[in-house]
Amino acid sequence: MKYLLKIFNFFFISCALWNSIKPRIPPPRVIDEKELSSEIRKIKKGNEKFIIFELYAPSARYVTLAGDFNGWGGTANGVYNPDIDRMYDDGTNGDRVKGDGIWTIIKTLPPGVYQYKYVIDGVNWVLDPSNPERIQNGPYINSILRVK
Repeated sequence: MKYLLKIFNFFFISCALWNSIKPRIPPPRVIDEKELSSEIRKIKKGNEKFIIFELYAPSARYVTLAGDFNGWGGTANGVYNPDIDRMYDDGTNGDRVKGDGIWTIIKTLPPGVYQYKYVIDGVNWVLDPSNPERIQNGPYINSILRVK
């Protein structure tokens, strides 16, 4: 009986720990054009690079990318627009697995330094947890992306 109880405890604890482990998401990075569909490759202009952004947010209904490269999701010129740089968790547009909680977008950006945040469900503006590089901009702290 003690043996069965030990086995039960082992499996219970293992399952609890397994479900609490988050996937390791790399920071935004340049990706090779060969990895992309021909539809996505068409949007590149000049010396722009394809950058993939990913965020693990399993309970989100939708996620967008906001930064100085897109007018902070429309807020620089008015109100937030959830249709600007919408991210995907449906197995398309750079997302690998449908419904895995990893939200993805592929953007083209010319070389430079950019500030950005993720917007979860239109209300929660969060720093990129996979990118330790940050900057203070007035009262705000933003994640930094360097495109070379």
